[in-house]
Amino acid sequence: MDASMFDALGFGTLRYHWQAVLLSTVVCCIIFEVSRLISPLLFPKTFQFFKGYNAPNWHVHVVSTIHCITVVIGSFFIMTDEILANDRVFGYTYWAANIYSISCGYFLWDTFVALRYIKHQGISMVCHGIASFAVFIFSYVSELPSFRCLKPFVNYYGAIFLMYELSTIFLNFNWFMDKIGWTGTRAQLVNGIFLILAFFGARIVFGIYMTIQMWTDIYAVKELVPWRYIVVYGSANFATVCLNLYWFRLMIDMLRKRFPGNKTDKELK
Repeated sequence: MDASMFDALGFGTLRYHWQAVLLSTVVCCIIFEVSRLISPLLFPKTFQFFKGYNAPNWHVHVVSTIHCITVVIGSFFIMTDEILANDRVFGYTYWAANIYSISCGYFLWDTFVALRYIKHQGISMVCHGIASFAVFIFSYVSELPSFRCLKPFVNYYGAIFLMYELSTIFLNFNWFMDKIGWTGTRAQLVNGIFLILAFFGARIVFGIYMTIQMWTDIYAVKELVPWRYIVVYGSANFATVCLNLYWFRLMIDMLRKRFPGNKTDKELK
């Protein structure tokens, strides 16, 4: 693609990564199709009772799980990158941007899937896919003649949002266990404990701590940051923190319903 097109749109560094974004989208499609072939063979008893959206939903969860594992591993390396650590607001490295490309491609795929199955997923999942794609695509913003000092933004702190997906891995495992008939088992209880620990650790403790650190760093260079960045990221960040706290309470309630206190105590003895 013509580099001038990306410059005109204000996504200058995307010229180096659009291939990775598209490749990620294609890989998600491939994983979905492979799951359609393999999953019924691995879990025949489960799939024989699936009707309507149940089977596609299973394959969507397979893609989601693989994406989560991939970007969570990538987020650890992003947090230890010296170049990004030395410029946590405007720093940029090629390989880290490719990690974000994986999520960009995934959420692009996720948006199309949500549109395809909008009857089952609802408009909220379409909005979620679009919003998530928009957040990660902003990591490729670069300078425009008509705006001042637009650069790749908070590439270092993008790892926070990737790290959130750690809890999604266990959430997906919990969903799979329900479908294969493991509801209420010791395995699901153990997974539930890891889910709570991962959610609380990654989204609540780590997430809030790094959010405070991020806005401290942004404030230090506030004269270089356009107000629309502060409004967009501030609104999204505030909504995410509130949702994480709300979802954490729902998870606690869910586990209490599935594992009543007396039954759990007996199983643990």
